[in-house]
Amino acid sequence: MADMIDIFPPARAAALERLQAFAPKAGQNYGEGRNFAGTATSLGAVSGLSPYLRTRMISQVEVLEAVLSYQTAEDASRFVAEVFWRSYWQGWLALRPSVWDSYQSDLGQLQNDIATQSGLRQRWQDACTGQIGIAPFDAWAHELAANGYLHNHVRMWFASIWVHTLKLPWQLGADFFLRHLLDGCPASNTLGWKWVAGIQTIGKPYLATSENIAKYTDGRFENASGLADSPADIPAPPHPDPQDLWRTGTPQSGAWLLHEEDLNPVHLIAACPAPTGFATLSATAHQTPWQMAPMVTDFRAQAMADAQNRFGVDGPALKDAKALADWAQNSGIERIITADAPVGPTKTVLDTYDQLGDVPPLIRLRRDFDAAAWPLATKGFFKFRKHIPDLLDRFVQAG
Repeated sequence: MADMIDIFPPARAAALERLQAFAPKAGQNYGEGRNFAGTATSLGAVSGLSPYLRTRMISQVEVLEAVLSYQTAEDASRFVAEVFWRSYWQGWLALRPSVWDSYQSDLGQLQNDIATQSGLRQRWQDACTGQIGIAPFDAWAHELAANGYLHNHVRMWFASIWVHTLKLPWQLGADFFLRHLLDGCPASNTLGWKWVAGIQTIGKPYLATSENIAKYTDGRFENASGLADSPADIPAPPHPDPQDLWRTGTPQSGAWLLHEEDLNPVHLIAACPAPTGFATLSATAHQTPWQMAPMVTDFRAQAMADAQNRFGVDGPALKDAKALADWAQNSGIERIITADAPVGPTKTVLDTYDQLGDVPPLIRLRRDFDAAAWPLATKGFFKFRKHIPDLLDRFVQAG
């Protein structure tokens, strides 16, 4: 665990240092090498920035500005698109929040199924502990548990084997990832697993092949046997229609609530530079019925402490809506100001607080970048992608 904290130091300064080291290589080097499966200690062509973007210790805009100070958007087009995939997934889910609710409900049912069905429980445990007898899959399960990291291509292969070869519920795989990944994002993780299963882009599942695995692991895993050659039969209900984004507020004075979805909320600081109180909210544990990997909770706790040190603030560490209400009422706080959170456990806590009634108002402030990008995720990514040049012109000042 300590080694991973050393490899991914949970601090904004470390994120900026990593960004500056990667930015000159985000063009041809990334474009040609991004699919080759590196590891946490040997990343290869990828950036290793995702744990920092996940908690917004650095923002998409900062990353894009750094990259485009070294090369054009065309030369870095593959990396630029990868950055926008994060906004696309968050926007897609923000327009259809019931998909997250359904996933959470499914996990509750699956928790009961695992408790009562010994066969399912054993297959799930074997997959999570890397004991299924497919060499690359077992190695990746151990790598994830040890490191909190898997290369994006490896995630696709792993999910494909989980869903199509092992015939395990995709929701259990998505939960396994979210419990262990330092960069586990509710939107990209949930929808990525659905994509592999063939129920996000409906009818287009992703099948891992031994040839592809051998090629992009540089022969580390040759002739992986036992992989499915046809997809699992998974019901694919139609997607819910997009709905309007939830309402956010306008800048006002109040007490800051800092949460792990945005650990450098510059828009919040600009809107409310003299807070009347301060608290933190850590809601990660609410995303799973099982226990989060200590590595993930330690990373986010230290990242939160780094943010508090940078802002020079201190206050209670809250875990749920009731604790938030008790703090606000007992401290005589007039209103709470916080960064808007995408769909996921933090937003769920904030929504629950709003439903309590007779509590100080909670004002959420959305970043301009999110406010512009999320509503564009009405259909597939390639329609969204057409808006990238306009978003770059509007938000990215590349030197």
